[in-house]
Amino acid sequence: MTPTRRQFLVTGTAALTVLPFAARADGHAANVFPTANGEVAIHPISHASFVMETPSGVIYVDPVGDADLYADKPAADFVLITHEHGDHYDEATLGAVVGESTTMITNPAVFDMMSEEMRAKATSLANGENGGLGDVSVDAIPAYNITEDRLNFHPQGRDNGYVLTVDDMRIYISGDTEDIPEMRALENIDLAFVCMNLPFTMDAESAASAVSEFAPTYVYPYHYRGRDNGTQDPQEFADMLADGIEAKMGGWYG
Repeated sequence: MTPTRRQFLVTGTAALTVLPFAARADGHAANVFPTANGEVAIHPISHASFVMETPSGVIYVDPVGDADLYADKPAADFVLITHEHGDHYDEATLGAVVGESTTMITNPAVFDMMSEEMRAKATSLANGENGGLGDVSVDAIPAYNITEDRLNFHPQGRDNGYVLTVDDMRIYISGDTEDIPEMRALENIDLAFVCMNLPFTMDAESAASAVSEFAPTYVYPYHYRGRDNGTQDPQEFADMLADGIEAKMGGWYG
């Protein structure tokens, strides 16, 4: 049997067994996922920030907060920034984690805000554009609000989500968005990071409905604590997912 894109083969004393793409992410290796040329390791930091080790280099996603949060993580080869809000973009944090050879991709609004020093290391991608971080291809996906009283938080056309292709693995990072058609239309996503808090993005039910439609193999609920009563329950989100989608809890809040 030839494994599909989401499968790999393991052998043992029993007959040859075909395991699902994400099977190695169980147990002790809960944050490690196989690709054709190695592994992707996910290190949640806090809220919307995480570090992703790939065969093509280390990617920091929306790094904010104290530099000590990143002290025990591998140095950043690349940085990906979704939008300008302070829980996603902080130039002081960038100054601590960006090295001489680090390169970045941002949305245009953040690019325009950056210091000259940071812009020299960055590429601006608007919705629908694509670029790369080393050998990782990056597609900028829309991220915006659609509920009338939330439109000012994330207006259409300004902010980015991203789809990364690492070897044979496709990874979706939502940034801050509601349940938009562009999210539901995603295809062949192996691993997703999907936000949910109110009033800024969406509730757990909307997030689970959208995720169930584009059906990634794995999904991390993230960015789920908001102010006042805006916090969403990641377990409730997981319980509402369609069969065949597995939620991973990243420990974003300690």
